[in-house]
Amino acid sequence: MADDTPATPAPPLHIRHARPTDAPDIAALHLASRRAAMPYLPPQQRTHDEVTRWIREIVLPQSRTLVAVRGPEILGYAAVQGDLLDHLYLRPDVRRTGIGSRLLAAAQRLSPDGLTLHVFRLNTGARAFYAHHGFTVIATGDGSDNMENLPELTLRWTPGAPRLSPTGSP
Repeated sequence: MADDTPATPAPPLHIRHARPTDAPDIAALHLASRRAAMPYLPPQQRTHDEVTRWIREIVLPQSRTLVAVRGPEILGYAAVQGDLLDHLYLRPDVRRTGIGSRLLAAAQRLSPDGLTLHVFRLNTGARAFYAHHGFTVIATGDGSDNMENLPELTLRWTPGAPRLSPTGSP
């Protein structure tokens, strides 16, 4: 016998400013996203509690941090410091669903004159995502400026600028 009960629609996606009480969920999302999207990184040495403390005491006070929520669940976050997009992470199970694009658009509204970010050269998925959204390479680094010691690119989005590097490559 078939169940004729209509499916309950998912709550709408909402983007809001993060709250200190969001820190544990943001930390869990951050850790899971890095594991899934950047498998080339060494295993995380920090515990969930340490990452939660970093989010609550460093990221939230120093950044304008946005979260993408559906109902009570945090699906992604973006942190902007000045014109630096310092973090944009999604829960692994919601990648490629448009949530990252919505978070990025909200971050762009926080910094309407442009955004800069750093991305590992190895992170081809993120590089393609940002290139799709009009970011271009403005500098390269050998990894000596990051704690992972991995070569990185600095990307910039400027409203109305022509797309010079559609593939995200230098």
